[in-house]
Amino acid sequence: MTLKIAFRNILRQKRRTILTALAMIAGFTLSSVFIGWSDGAYSDIIAMFTRNRIGHIQVHLQGYLDKPSLYKTIDNYESIGETIGSVKGVEAWAPRVYAAGLGSVGEKSTAVQIIGIDVAREVVATRFNQKIIAGRGFSMASMHVEREAILGRGLARILSATVDSEIVLVSQGADGSIANDLYTIVGIAESGDETTDRMACYLHIRDAQELLVLAGRVHEIVVIVSNINHVGKIARATESRLDDAALDVAPWQEVAKSFYRAMQADKQGDLIGRIVIMLIVAIGVLNTVLMSVLERTREYGVLKAIGTKPVQIFSLVICEVVIIALGSIVVGALLGILINHLLSIYGITLPQEFTYGGIKFQTMYAEVNARSLIVPGVTVLLSATLVSLFPALKAARIMPAKAMRTH
Repeated sequence: MTLKIAFRNILRQKRRTILTALAMIAGFTLSSVFIGWSDGAYSDIIAMFTRNRIGHIQVHLQGYLDKPSLYKTIDNYESIGETIGSVKGVEAWAPRVYAAGLGSVGEKSTAVQIIGIDVAREVVATRFNQKIIAGRGFSMASMHVEREAILGRGLARILSATVDSEIVLVSQGADGSIANDLYTIVGIAESGDETTDRMACYLHIRDAQELLVLAGRVHEIVVIVSNINHVGKIARATESRLDDAALDVAPWQEVAKSFYRAMQADKQGDLIGRIVIMLIVAIGVLNTVLMSVLERTREYGVLKAIGTKPVQIFSLVICEVVIIALGSIVVGALLGILINHLLSIYGITLPQEFTYGGIKFQTMYAEVNARSLIVPGVTVLLSATLVSLFPALKAARIMPAKAMRTH
């Protein structure tokens, strides 16, 4: 009976119902778009940061992350990589060699970071071939015939280097010798990270191992997973499968702690924004429901005069608000899905690009996910129910004699 009367009251006062519903629909839609856009932006940033640079998981010798060293290497990395590749959820893996050195092109010299990569695996794992903006990528056929190098865009600019220029690399070998050799620059790469591009000098992994006297050894194995949301689980499975105390298996959150903390702090700011939106919605609903109770004082007085219990009137007001909230959530969900879907295709182009985690962004895309529907839905329903408690109590405590004299 309470539900039946609640539906009749909602349909009887259409204008009041529409005003209440609009406040809830607007709040749900704004919150849904806010969450969808922020989640999409963070997903893009994380994807660019991990897929293009550090990978989703990294495997090093214990202590390497805290204090990188030329001598902290992984032996027999190919068999270790095959073991990693057999873990469920792992999409690709790629070994890398790192070293600091000095690069010279003509009369110009500067500090460089030598990065030795397994070309075939790096292309699959981090799409290295898509980073080439001038010249070409490494030629598999030319390995060990012509020594080739690819420079980061910033490094090429500093050294005034062009494709087909020659670069002399000087570093330290693992045996204590002075490592130096001449390489032909075959391409210029841009990773999106200015800091990396100012120092990166990429070599074939075997050329780097030969230069640094690291035969068969690497410093890092980068792992790419098929679902980034399962990184922690896959990292634990990988560590268990390797079962080697000398190796450290770290998800990207540990590898890039400062970046991850900055992103979490930024998310806290987004949470405050969502709370403000919900407060506005709650105030709007409270105002509408309270005015509804005041307008219907005489009606509630009649209900109590004919024997309706206070708890029934209380339940009636709450029931009306919940019904309107559920209907608003359905409409808001449809609008939220539509807007987020459009933003996931076309995005929002910012007037000026910004840098986050060293990576440049200008167009931000939303995504349609369960969180952008569940969080606003629960929030709208709870806030609407909570703010309706006071008007419901007020209606339940109305004195029949006094209320029936109200005009």
